Amino acid sequence: AITLAFALALPLSVLASSSFWIGCGVPCQMLRWLVRSFIALMRSVHELLWAVLLLAAMGLSPISAVIAIAIPYAGTLAKVFSDIIDESSLKAENALNSIGASRWQKFFFGRLPQAIPDILSYAFYRFECALRSSAILGFFGFPTLGYYIKLEFDNLNYSKVWAYLYVLLAMVVAVEYYSMQLRRRFVA
Repeated sequence: AITLAFALALPLSVLASSSFWIGCGVPCQMLRWLVRSFIALMRSVHELLWAVLLLAAMGLSPISAVIAIAIPYAGTLAKVFSDIIDESSLKAENALNSIGASRWQKFFFGRLPQAIPDILSYAFYRFECALRSSAILGFFGFPTLGYYIKLEFDNLNYSKVWAYLYVLLAMVVAVEYYSMQLRRRFVA
């Protein structure tokens, strides 16, 4: 789900950032407004509501759970990514401007590479959130770790409930450790 959300969010975030459209005119600003409105629409509906809607539309399948998480996460990632891109330093872009680079070159080689470490860091944070969200979707019957937690809880087998909770915690800690290593690699 987070891979799909990331793949949707990255191009949407570029189109939603104001720095991408600098010097383009009114039609481009209108397109930017439409993209930002689409992003707001995607993230305005919680993944639990998407899960209920997709459960009714597609049935109890893993793909409906993936889509239920991917839609709002793509909107959230795109919004935050576009803000990260817009807030990145102008030094590289100004240097490229001084040698006569086009606005596309300034954006893709000056501004965007500076934003990549923060984009990846936030994407890993949302991956942790997606792990927890997928566990919650198990309570709706989707085959996730949360489904097994609910099943064991209903059967009054609390030792297995705690074991599954420990597995969920271990997964979140492992993802955090991996993301910390990647952040060190990009920042250093």
